[in-house]
Amino acid sequence: MIASVRGTVTATGPDHAVVEVGGVGLAVHCAPGTLADLRVGQPARLATSLVVREDSLTLYGFADDDAKQLFELLQTASGVGPRLAQAVLAVHTPDAVRKAIANADTAALTRVPGIGKKGAERLVLELRDRIGPVPVGADGAAGVTGGAWPEQVRQALVGLGWTAGQADQAVAAVAETVDGPPPPVPVLLKQAIRLLGRTR
Repeated sequence: MIASVRGTVTATGPDHAVVEVGGVGLAVHCAPGTLADLRVGQPARLATSLVVREDSLTLYGFADDDAKQLFELLQTASGVGPRLAQAVLAVHTPDAVRKAIANADTAALTRVPGIGKKGAERLVLELRDRIGPVPVGADGAAGVTGGAWPEQVRQALVGLGWTAGQADQAVAAVAETVDGPPPPVPVLLKQAIRLLGRTR
């Protein structure tokens, strides 16, 4: 098991970063919030979880061990694989996930693409007793796609190499297409990247 990686970030993409460790470049799949804090050419340390399949070895990276542990716990629930577990952490902070499960807040859980009402109820049923302590005063809306999404997308774009000005323009353009509750941050980030790709 590769529990963590520490090295220089040599490249970033919409859903991954390459971290060079001992001369070997490791592709690490990360949520937008984690990618936003990484800078090409700068050192980084990521908590990681290696998912082994018959035809692949996929390394998932997280800003801290707390997010990694929750990622692994989520996968113990029926019907939750690594991609869905990462989607949960792309939309919610670890504290918000714990609070949603502890309080049976299925509305918060269904904000994650791929989780319907029944899936949310199953998460609550299977993980409620194992989710761990819920911090007092944890904001159930923290990390959710809401008013905070423009800054999350902006930080992710800057982390991927665009200038702050380009990121601001792309966020403004994407914001004009949002009518009502915004889509998840990864969807908004992909829209922004497509817009920027046209201007290069």
